[in-house]
Amino acid sequence: MSKLEKIFRASGTLEVLTGLRIGGTKSSLDIGGMDENPIIRHPLTNLPYIPGSSLKGKMRCLLEQKEGKWNQEGGPCDCGNCDICSLFGAMRNRTPTRLIVRDSFLTDEWEKRWAESKDDLAEIKTETAINRRSGAALKRSLRTQERIPPGVKFNLELILRIFKNDDPEKYKKMINTALDLLQKDYLGSSGTRGYGKVKIENFKFEEVPIK
Repeated sequence: MSKLEKIFRASGTLEVLTGLRIGGTKSSLDIGGMDENPIIRHPLTNLPYIPGSSLKGKMRCLLEQKEGKWNQEGGPCDCGNCDICSLFGAMRNRTPTRLIVRDSFLTDEWEKRWAESKDDLAEIKTETAINRRSGAALKRSLRTQERIPPGVKFNLELILRIFKNDDPEKYKKMINTALDLLQKDYLGSSGTRGYGKVKIENFKFEEVPIK
């Protein structure tokens, strides 16, 4: 195992610009809650959050698309030799993961607004498929989705671990590129139908002591 030499903490704010949907489970809902296609929520507070796995997976996918490393089998690149594998990790040669992506929770302002609101602030969006000839809704195509509404903000936190002989500036550039691509693409599901446009602000790195 390579020696850990430095740790950088990256932080910023992610703002939802169009309805964001990252799906949760029905089993965690309270009586009277939405029972179809709910968003993921914290099990104790019932407040929405962005799982670190969702953000990290999207960042990796976008970098792989940019570098032409698309896996025809549908999974991530696992060559274990490229910069993407060294940043995100690879099972092939047990490459140590440099990047840790934390779950993103509501900013203090939005946590307070959500908690003090008499109604849940999540958006309920109903969609259907249309018969192109008649203009009528197709049978059994009606679906209801829960989304985080535009304007909501989350705190971002990423940890970059630098091992011996690593180039920290290279990895920082890769992370910035991934987040730039994310803002040109989408986060969560149904992005080709307008969901998941986000904006990232005040993103910066700072070195933190190892001890």
